[in-house]
Amino acid sequence: MNIIGRRKIFLTLSGLLVIASVAAIGFLGLKQGIDFTGGALWQIKLAPTVTVGQLRSFIASDLELTDFTVVAESTSGSFVVRLPETDEALHRSYSDKLKKGIGDFEELRFESIGPLIGKELRKRAIWAFVLVLLTIALYIIFAFRKVSYPVSSWQYGIITLVTLFHDAIIPLGLMAVLGRWLGIEAGINLVVAILVVIGFSVHDTIVVLDRTRENLKKGKAGSDFASLVNDSVNQTFARSINTSLTLIFMLLALYFLGPAALSYFVLVILVGTIIGTYSSICVASSLLVVWQKD
Repeated sequence: MNIIGRRKIFLTLSGLLVIASVAAIGFLGLKQGIDFTGGALWQIKLAPTVTVGQLRSFIASDLELTDFTVVAESTSGSFVVRLPETDEALHRSYSDKLKKGIGDFEELRFESIGPLIGKELRKRAIWAFVLVLLTIALYIIFAFRKVSYPVSSWQYGIITLVTLFHDAIIPLGLMAVLGRWLGIEAGINLVVAILVVIGFSVHDTIVVLDRTRENLKKGKAGSDFASLVNDSVNQTFARSINTSLTLIFMLLALYFLGPAALSYFVLVILVGTIIGTYSSICVASSLLVVWQKD
């Protein structure tokens, strides 16, 4: 397969996806969950006849709240109610009023986090993301230090960093769109999902770059570098696809058959895995050739 010969197509497609994702995050923003902002999350299952409008009217009138949101969760037939910070006494009071006003219900989840804790979690999540990327880039620079021609070890590190950013920002852009149109909130689960994506993606990227390094060490550096990289990608192509498919099949099973509470967590990893496999094969290798020619 002549992957390197189509590098302009792959890099253009990736560039458009990254720009679209950055624009989505910039203009729509990530809908932050209570993990980051503080507050309470109450997931309840009511009678099938109860609508979102009825529940909103009840909360506004009977619970006397103004700062809240209600989102219907179609997969479980429940409602996710976002409330201000709520202690256990208020929680019991709201439950009693709901039972009297609307009827019996099933409580699927209740979480309450203070605003200070949420702020600290948000800061630590950002630092975790930045430090993981930098640590991986520094490790690649160290691991590839004995290969200096025609691409320096630090260039391998920068290319890995760019591809990991590419693999992380596209699922984040998707979450921004889902948050805007479906009310999906970004919490700690999203941070964990992105770190999983980065871990899997860097593993796949290193396989491609390491095969290029091995071919260079075998004395093939005198040949055309683009052809050498293309041969390296083809030598690892089947392994990358097969490894990714095993994870993708498992994630598809979890998404369609697993618990609804994990569906968007699984979706982020699924999209990230597909994008990461694509970037390892098509983007990292293309960047290596483009940078070497420049």
